[in-house]
Amino acid sequence: MTLKISQDMRSEIIRYCLRMDAKGWVANHDGNISVRLPALEGERFAATPTARAKFSLEEDDLIEVGADGKKVAGNGGVFSEISVHLRIFSARRDVQAVVHAHCPSAMAVGCANQELMTSAVPEAVVSLGPGVPLVGLALPGSNEIWAELDPLLPHYDAVMIGGNGVFAWGKNLEQAFLRLELVEHVAKICLESLPLGGPRMLSPEQVAKLLKKRAEAGLGLPPDPARPLWYPA
Repeated sequence: MTLKISQDMRSEIIRYCLRMDAKGWVANHDGNISVRLPALEGERFAATPTARAKFSLEEDDLIEVGADGKKVAGNGGVFSEISVHLRIFSARRDVQAVVHAHCPSAMAVGCANQELMTSAVPEAVVSLGPGVPLVGLALPGSNEIWAELDPLLPHYDAVMIGGNGVFAWGKNLEQAFLRLELVEHVAKICLESLPLGGPRMLSPEQVAKLLKKRAEAGLGLPPDPARPLWYPA
């Protein structure tokens, strides 16, 4: 079946694949991108194919995937983490794009079984919320992560998966990519501050003010009841 992905969308997906590679966020066949397509015959998504280095992808290599995770069109195969992408799209109807990469600094935090607080960087609190939660290690394509992932999706725009990098999402591909970029930026800052005594976190009152600004900017999400200390009143 012929791909129904627009030329503009194809170009945009490839452009962000190349940016992920240039930033050193992917190695080998790491990383993937998916974008919700305009309503056609049922719900469909444009996606990067499996087992391909991101620097070598071309526009004709992209595939279309249905809501069941099966390929609808294109020559490549479906990547194993498509189930994670579809879970995010299903839980968040506002989300139009999902990006996944193995950003080294953020992945180091996740591999150390740590969650990432953003309150050392005020702008990150506004853009990402008070932190990036961690889902425990699971093999690619595994259903084991749903019990941990599903409760997080209404409350965050990015998550770390132990040993499997970062997933970020947004209203468009640019926003999803920028959120991924910011997760890696904050993680790098926090790690580089450790020899100097570690990051200095904002006070709960300061975080509350920034979360108010986040809500005023239209980025606010419901507080996570499992992490009440992240959401000071």
